[in-house]
Amino acid sequence: MILKMVFKSLRQHLLSTTITSFSIALAGGLILSVWVIKDQSNAAFTGVNAGFDAVLGARSSKLQLVLNSIFHVEASPGNLALEDYEDIKKHPGVEHAIPIAVGDNFKGFRLVGTLPELFTDTEYSEGKKYATLPGGRWMDTSRREAVVGGFAATQLGLKVGDTFHPYHGLLFDEEKQHAETYVVVGVMELTNTPADRVIWIPLAGLQKMSGHDPKTANDISAVLVKLRNPQAGFRLDLMYNKQGDRLTLAWPIDQIMAQLFSKIGWFDRVLEMIAYLVAVVAAGSVLAGIYNSMNERKRDIAILRALGAGRRVIFGSVVLESTAISIIGMIMAFGVYAIIFSTAAAVIRVQTGVVLTLGTWHPALLWTPLGMILLGAITGCVPAIKAYRTHVAENLIPVS
Repeated sequence: MILKMVFKSLRQHLLSTTITSFSIALAGGLILSVWVIKDQSNAAFTGVNAGFDAVLGARSSKLQLVLNSIFHVEASPGNLALEDYEDIKKHPGVEHAIPIAVGDNFKGFRLVGTLPELFTDTEYSEGKKYATLPGGRWMDTSRREAVVGGFAATQLGLKVGDTFHPYHGLLFDEEKQHAETYVVVGVMELTNTPADRVIWIPLAGLQKMSGHDPKTANDISAVLVKLRNPQAGFRLDLMYNKQGDRLTLAWPIDQIMAQLFSKIGWFDRVLEMIAYLVAVVAAGSVLAGIYNSMNERKRDIAILRALGAGRRVIFGSVVLESTAISIIGMIMAFGVYAIIFSTAAAVIRVQTGVVLTLGTWHPALLWTPLGMILLGAITGCVPAIKAYRTHVAENLIPVS
């Protein structure tokens, strides 16, 4: 009986039900998006290090060094001499040291000069090395050859055998094209890391590109460092950061990225407050919609009471109606969440190469629907009390 009453009411007030359900959907979708995107981004960015423990670069912010060298965003803080790479490479606490040079692009995708050892000797994740798709190979350092990251290749339409002219600077400008022609000899398998957005060329190729200052032809932008043990990190930190004043060692990479998220934590809290405020407004719309319809329902409620429906049945039907609206809204909320998440994930991937996954489990996917449905049920108690107190005799008087 109660279910029949609820269904009839939802159908009679279809426009109000749709609007209030959508407000619930918007609130639920926002809350889910804020929590899941925040936590996935935090885990993704602090978990990406390209297989290295530290970055050595010009004297600058550690965060800028990591963002430029590992995530391939931001500008390089400056150059360091090739001798600095040779010095840290010989340090007994260093397992690998790979130099990189930046400063050019192809249609907005960065060119990074490096050595083949970046691909052959290092693991970008535990047990995983970079690989090229079938038919490709790593570049020859003595030739103008390029290996293109999987995402960049898809976006640019590049394949093995294609040629291209690089452009000077990190921002694409058609008037700044270099004369050199590079041939694509390999396309990397997708790694879901920032390396997917990069076009890799020989280190010397970028250093000696036409239009670059010949005085700095042997300089590099940074050195990616893999340590033998954490103690080596403390020693190098002391040598470069505390005792030296010319270079900066960004170490450990995960803690530096964690500090970034700590600094922008206020922004996450603002988004959370907005989402919760929308949830309160949505609950208010449910309350207003049902409460305002109580005057229309007084006669119906009185008739039901006269036919034997108890006060508890009437109370329960109104609470169940508000709960049903919340359930419908939360079903729609997952669609809103999918749209917001997919849009944000696409932007993050294009800008940083970091991949967020829609299907990944997060506790918010459980407690948000339960919380919103409970909030809807509690909200329904107010109009339910009004329905509970409806006088039968007064509302059965014929309307003239």
